Amino acid sequence: MFSAAWFAALGSILLLDLILSGDNAILIAMACKRLPDKQKLKAMIIGCMGAVIIRVLLTLFATELLGLPYLQFIGGILLLYIAVKLLTDHGDDKAGDKQPTTLMAAVRTIIIADFIMSLDNVLSLAGVANMVPEGKWSLFICGLMISLPIVLCGAQLFLMIMKKLPGLVYVGGGILAYTAAEMMVMDRVIGVYLVEWSLIIKVVLVLMILSFGWFKNHKSCNC
Repeated sequence: MFSAAWFAALGSILLLDLILSGDNAILIAMACKRLPDKQKLKAMIIGCMGAVIIRVLLTLFATELLGLPYLQFIGGILLLYIAVKLLTDHGDDKAGDKQPTTLMAAVRTIIIADFIMSLDNVLSLAGVANMVPEGKWSLFICGLMISLPIVLCGAQLFLMIMKKLPGLVYVGGGILAYTAAEMMVMDRVIGVYLVEWSLIIKVVLVLMILSFGWFKNHKSCNC
């Protein structure tokens, strides 16, 4: 611990956190968008703490979980559903009949979606931590602690931008849809048959999710 190799691995984990935490931050911002202002930060903190606990558990079983057939494909489908739900629930604030999101509903969405999205992230971080076997748990814990403020700050920033540019919610929905498509293509069983068409599948799914979300929001505004 605290050797040159340990600090090199920690630097790699920090870089991975910066790269991999972007979609999680966007998800959290979208889930909290319609909460009352005084509850937004609370939901983010509770959701992130729940996500940290889930990531610790995932680390213990990451290799076994990712070895399960169809898991990533099913996770991708669930993430597509969450992307659609976030787009249609929060995509257009002009729809006056929409009720504010409850604190527990936002926290539940954050935890469920983070569980789905964290499978690959956790395995990547665990792989770097295993480069220093004697300090892998300290590295992983440091990685989790570093990722928490990164995600919270990123979510706050995206939330502030969405207040100025509400249409940016579609960018977030597109990123979630792309992540879902990537999970489906990477499934160890079904992904074998999809890999040749991966780019087309990603583009089609992103366009489908965004088109459906826009149509539902537009229809809701006209009612």
